[in-house]
Amino acid sequence: MEHDPNRRMLITALAGLTLANVSFASAATGTANVQGKRRVLVAYFSRSGNTRVIAGVIHRSLNTDLFEIEPATPYPEDYFQTVEQAKNERERGVKPALKNSVADISRYETLYLGFPIWGTSVPPVVQTFLSSHNLAGKLIIPFITHGGYGKGDSDDILTRL
Repeated sequence: MEHDPNRRMLITALAGLTLANVSFASAATGTANVQGKRRVLVAYFSRSGNTRVIAGVIHRSLNTDLFEIEPATPYPEDYFQTVEQAKNERERGVKPALKNSVADISRYETLYLGFPIWGTSVPPVVQTFLSSHNLAGKLIIPFITHGGYGKGDSDDILTRL
């Protein structure tokens, strides 16, 4: 795959903006992993790699643990096939199985949750992650990537799950 230098520059700029917001949130809430006093996890799902880049920046900047949310059966490489599969999953309420789960989610106080917006919503595999882990009492700080359509109904879904 050939990398577009403009895309790379845009991702870097967005990562910087995200990091600025994350740093502010960490300072305000005291969530940084300071000498092991608090445990912070960055969990993310990324199909094309954009969300992975942002997750990596947060992970390295705040010295957190990192977890990639992956479906047990990977989504197709072809973009249009993935769009169709995600649409079908969303319409039928399917929550795909996860390849792995966080071994002991209870040890984390804060979760940075990253994902792309798919069809103006949270990807089904991320919804599986949310519903299969006990996140009660945890501070959840979402970060998203999207193709220009905004956050869609992600706030509602995150609140509900």
